[in-house]
Amino acid sequence: MTTAIEPGRVRATRPVKPLADVEAAALEAELRRRVRGAVRFDAGTRAMYTTDAAIFRRVPIGVILPRDAEDVEAAVAACRKFGAPIMGRGGGTSISGNSCNVAVIFDMSKYMNRIFEIDPDRKIARVQPGVICDHLRNAAERYHLTFAPDPSTHNHCCIGGMVGNNSCGIHSVMGGRTVDNIQELEILTYDGLRLRVGPTSDDEINRIVSGGGRRGDIYARLRMLRNRYAALIRERFPDIPRRCSGYCLDELLPEKGFQVARSLVGSESTCVLVLEATCRLIHSPPYRVLMVAGFPDLATGGDHVPMILEHGPTGLEGIDDFLVNALKAKAKDIEKMPLLPEGRGWLYIEFGGETPDEALDKARRLANRLQADTSVVATRIYEDPKDAGKVWHIRHQGLSLTRVPGPGDLWPGWEDGAVHPNVVGAYIRDLRKLIDSFGYTGSLFAHVGQGCLHTRTNFDLTTAEGVKKYRAFMEAAADSVVSYGGSLSGEHGDGQFRSELLPKMFGPELVEAFREFKAIWDPDNKMNPGFKADPLYKLDQDLRTGPDYRPPHLETYFRFPEDSGSFAYATERCIGVGTCRKEEIGTMCPSYMVTREEKHSTRGRARLLFEMLRGDPIGGGWRDAHVLDALDLCLSCKGCKGECPNNVDMATYKAEFLAHYYAGRPRPRAAYAMGLVHWWAQIGSWMPEVANFFTQTPGLAEVVKWLGGISARRQPPPLAPQSFQDWYRHRGPRVPAGPPVILWPDTFNNHFHPEVAKAAVEVLEHAGFRVEVPRAALCCGRPLYDFGFLGLARRQLRQILNALAEPIRAGVPVIGLEPSCTAVFRDELVNLFPHDRDAHRLREQTFSLGEFLTKQVPGYQPPPLRRKALVHGHCHHKVIMSMYGEEQVLKKMGLDFDGILDAGCCGLAGSFGFEADKYDISMQIGERVLLPAVRAAAPDMLIIADGFSCKHQIREGTDRQALHL
Repeated sequence: MTTAIEPGRVRATRPVKPLADVEAAALEAELRRRVRGAVRFDAGTRAMYTTDAAIFRRVPIGVILPRDAEDVEAAVAACRKFGAPIMGRGGGTSISGNSCNVAVIFDMSKYMNRIFEIDPDRKIARVQPGVICDHLRNAAERYHLTFAPDPSTHNHCCIGGMVGNNSCGIHSVMGGRTVDNIQELEILTYDGLRLRVGPTSDDEINRIVSGGGRRGDIYARLRMLRNRYAALIRERFPDIPRRCSGYCLDELLPEKGFQVARSLVGSESTCVLVLEATCRLIHSPPYRVLMVAGFPDLATGGDHVPMILEHGPTGLEGIDDFLVNALKAKAKDIEKMPLLPEGRGWLYIEFGGETPDEALDKARRLANRLQADTSVVATRIYEDPKDAGKVWHIRHQGLSLTRVPGPGDLWPGWEDGAVHPNVVGAYIRDLRKLIDSFGYTGSLFAHVGQGCLHTRTNFDLTTAEGVKKYRAFMEAAADSVVSYGGSLSGEHGDGQFRSELLPKMFGPELVEAFREFKAIWDPDNKMNPGFKADPLYKLDQDLRTGPDYRPPHLETYFRFPEDSGSFAYATERCIGVGTCRKEEIGTMCPSYMVTREEKHSTRGRARLLFEMLRGDPIGGGWRDAHVLDALDLCLSCKGCKGECPNNVDMATYKAEFLAHYYAGRPRPRAAYAMGLVHWWAQIGSWMPEVANFFTQTPGLAEVVKWLGGISARRQPPPLAPQSFQDWYRHRGPRVPAGPPVILWPDTFNNHFHPEVAKAAVEVLEHAGFRVEVPRAALCCGRPLYDFGFLGLARRQLRQILNALAEPIRAGVPVIGLEPSCTAVFRDELVNLFPHDRDAHRLREQTFSLGEFLTKQVPGYQPPPLRRKALVHGHCHHKVIMSMYGEEQVLKKMGLDFDGILDAGCCGLAGSFGFEADKYDISMQIGERVLLPAVRAAAPDMLIIADGFSCKHQIREGTDRQALHL
């Protein structure tokens, strides 16, 4: 039942209490009866949704993944029956803390992601709230149209979340904020009213009000609110391009056409749930050219913004040298840095045109003007889109940059203030002075073309004194931006960071208007309560890692040297921005790309590990079943270590967890069959014909596969008649006087594909080296990590360090052929032995074959091979070593290939795709890009893949044979 509210009167906000356990169980049962989508009230799901990309934490009541609008209606009715608060959520990427609450969360991203219509004549699109921003933009590009707002999370954030936050982005300088690009919304109120809202003429308002009912009451109250506060709205709402604080009451003014849909944009799910959005599309210039100008500092660049805007850029961004230096310190994007012009602050200026020459001419005109300015250090125009993409990537890193060597953890908080572009340079100087005065440091990066400045600051949020200082800074920063006539938020929303600061910006009268607006839509305060006009949650409350956070100190196998020796600190790397939820590019995260389940994203898994250490809502510790379930589909591809801006290393966390989970317990059969493959291969190599008889003979092979937990649809590879080590023992070196190199005899190329190792010997000898091959049965233990055999893995690495101590200390290079095994020496080794000098020497002296030939023998010319090729990179190779060396060798050979295929993971991933219960998802991952690309390749085109798993997946999935470099 809804409580009536008189015009001008607002109910005092009531604290929201969590439902008792018995009520939550009854609500869950009611939802399961009514809802066709997923209803999840388990502790694991609730743990994954405790936070967003901000610094706060609250445990939700439960999570619903509705199938469609009717499902949402049914679910809201059930929640209403129990009085449960609710909130809508898209990608969960909010940086203001407004998408975590003690409420039932409606996650629209899984199922409600249809694009209903794109009308190029009317330039509109109708979409469900779970549609990813880039999916809409890509669909619109077919008609040379675009949806203008594109926040840095554009490849995984959802339209519904953009509506909730009033998101903007790089190209809002061209087409405005989300509020400027929404035509209509279909919405649902907590009390069950479903209606479509948009621009409303006076006649239509009168007709709606005369019709009575709940809809008529809403419109009547909105009109009275508008009339009562119109003068104050015109006077006090900042006249700047980026105002996202408060409610958009200005959209109700007569001059705005009483645009009810737009008045709800930026309401952060505190008023209604969005069921459908009709979006405005604008013309998208088909050609773009990027120019970057370097300045002595970012503030000087900001001074030039008004002049640059005169040239009509489609995008105008800024970064400072802190961001660039931090990326260098983390060894991220090092190869991209030389593309930037000289300077200590940079403006990214993009121009669009109907032809390449038109866009380029605009950039050149501005470059000529800037070069005549003595305060401009340098300019550079990027005519090659690939170079422009690399430079843009540096800018995109700012949002997620949190863990930086030196200043410590960087946090959002005061990360979204906005002023008029004419004064952005002065505002940057004042904000930097304020940061310095508090003894803080951090990065500044900005949508300078619209006066919006982002920061990441090294707040101390772990001590009471540090939190007190953080609050003082936030209040001072709010005063500063208000003194410029600016907005507390330029695109991230108010959320928990800024809701309590709204009176500083708007004054008490307009804050009262905000309360009334909220009460019109949500009189019982059940829609995402606690944000905007009536903040229940203060900016220093419910901190994720606040003064009361005391994670246990755990004894671990890995030593986590880059995380202060702490597994707990490692789990804090994930800040929730959700880059791992992208679906179309890169490697991270293969299981999420095909399941679109939060628990199969890197973020979901990291959250569960973090919550595991807190003990509530999941309390199983190292034996927690929720964590095991989420890690089950982790392929240990290490895509996250390379592509996550904060280098979350889920493969390592998984191995550590499994080591403890199975301590004193039997493991699955597959763990012994495939985790110990080095033993079985060595034993089988004594009599390979006998071993192959059991693994390759129909009937017997099925029994072997069942015993080993291997999928019946997989064919294990046969052992070679002679191992590589045995072959080389009889052959010996052929260049005895050459400088020595060690060719590592990994299990796979030693026992299954020795022809690869034999060819590598010929290549190295052709390059003039004396090849040495260890005689002992040594193994890096790569398969052991996938099953958590870390004690055994550590012993095997110690054997290697002992056996190779003399050549390691002599500086002899070690060449690896199997990327995953090579990566062990470059990655896991020093994590297990961080203080062992030989371990560090081995890491520094280990190379892939292409890397060695490129870096150590730059003059080497391999035999020519004039063929077309499709080249697939192994996940570990791309992340740990990079494919640069292999690309250079292939180019020297004369191969014609279009770079490394962006196929992500092959899906087999060592033992993963062999496991009986993983076959289907393994093939789905492979079918995403790689296998179709191989099938589409011409018959005479070479397929190149160095990884044992990759080659096997290609052979089973396409009948093509891939070649090693």
